[in-house]
Amino acid sequence: MTNKQILIYQTEDGQMSVDVKLTENTIWLNQYQIADLFTTDRTSILKHIKNIYRSSELDEQSTCAKFAQVQEEGGRKIKRNISHYNLDLIISVGYRVNSIRGTQFRIWANKILQEYLLSGYALNERKLKEQTEQLILPLLELFLKVQQN
Repeated sequence: MTNKQILIYQTEDGQMSVDVKLTENTIWLNQYQIADLFTTDRTSILKHIKNIYRSSELDEQSTCAKFAQVQEEGGRKIKRNISHYNLDLIISVGYRVNSIRGTQFRIWANKILQEYLLSGYALNERKLKEQTEQLILPLLELFLKVQQN
């Protein structure tokens, strides 16, 4: 499993990015990270998670996984298995949480869904720009080398 930092969405002030676990083509966040994402407390997130599972909106086995995580407790490093939740659950929580960031998330998610429904696809402009730069720079260097020879 690789750990990466990816941007789930960006708020108008540009301050939101989340460190996530990326595996099996989805992202995984723990309760504290989801709470940070939506600027609310962990107990609210836990309440929404329980309600999502209780209503059978999502299946717990397919949306929750435990990852070993080292934590410092009382000056000691302790390895704990911490529940992490995939993107499906994070989105469901985002539609339930009552916070300014939750509202921003819903606006962002609805915009992406609308773009996808109208166009048949949605583009991540930031990622597209980064990938284009990664492709163009080596090609430019190669072109300059060829021109020099």
